[in-house]
Amino acid sequence: MDRPTLAGILRTHGSSYRRSHALSPTQARAWRAIVDCRTAALGGVRERCANCGAERHVWRSCRNRHCPQCQTRAKEAWRAARLREVLPVPYAHWVFTLPHALNPLAIRHPRWLYGALFDSAAATLLELAANPRWLGAVPGFSLVLHTWSQDLRMHLHVHALITCGGLDAEGRWRTPARGTRFLFPVQAASKVFRGKLLTRLDAAHRSGELADDPSAAPGAWQARRRALLAHDWVVYAKPPPGGPAQVLDYLARYTHRVALSNDRLL
Repeated sequence: MDRPTLAGILRTHGSSYRRSHALSPTQARAWRAIVDCRTAALGGVRERCANCGAERHVWRSCRNRHCPQCQTRAKEAWRAARLREVLPVPYAHWVFTLPHALNPLAIRHPRWLYGALFDSAAATLLELAANPRWLGAVPGFSLVLHTWSQDLRMHLHVHALITCGGLDAEGRWRTPARGTRFLFPVQAASKVFRGKLLTRLDAAHRSGELADDPSAAPGAWQARRRALLAHDWVVYAKPPPGGPAQVLDYLARYTHRVALSNDRLL
């Protein structure tokens, strides 16, 4: 039996589903793209072998970011671009995770919270790296957002691929004070990360930027803030055993991958 695909499921069951469910314009656009991808609906090209003259027809791809058939080329291009940026120095792989108490806010204000997550993680790395106790220099790093876990639960975290070293004020390369592969302790990073994001959250609350936050009411706001202060903000770090290329291989699988991929279907 052929393996199921998302496009096949939408073609088979789509009409009955859409009779009782309304789609937003964005959802409808993605739905049409997935159903039409690599079919006659999008047209195609005829390829001919220059040696034997054999011909075949190839249907065009939809290139919609939600289509599970269309991300391989973009993924490989992203990976190749990041590899060109890698320096010939040791790297570390860091992960900054938000407490699940912020999930309702992410649903209501995703752009704001993802931006705050990126800014807070970057500011944490730069602040600790600037401290002469650890490095006293500016490192290079790339950040990649992940929004779900392996079981497709909402799990907001950002991955950082960071150099174990950086440029000081005179433009000289410096290595970490405690060894070529140790940047700074995760416990310190966790506290700084939490402080920076909560500062952003408090400022947005005072300015009214998050007026329709599910926890905007005074009692709910204080309760969530107490929960966030009590929560252990998870920061994870380790040297990549296979070097930066291995981390980029891992990240590339998710930068251009949708949750409803064909290999998840039974």
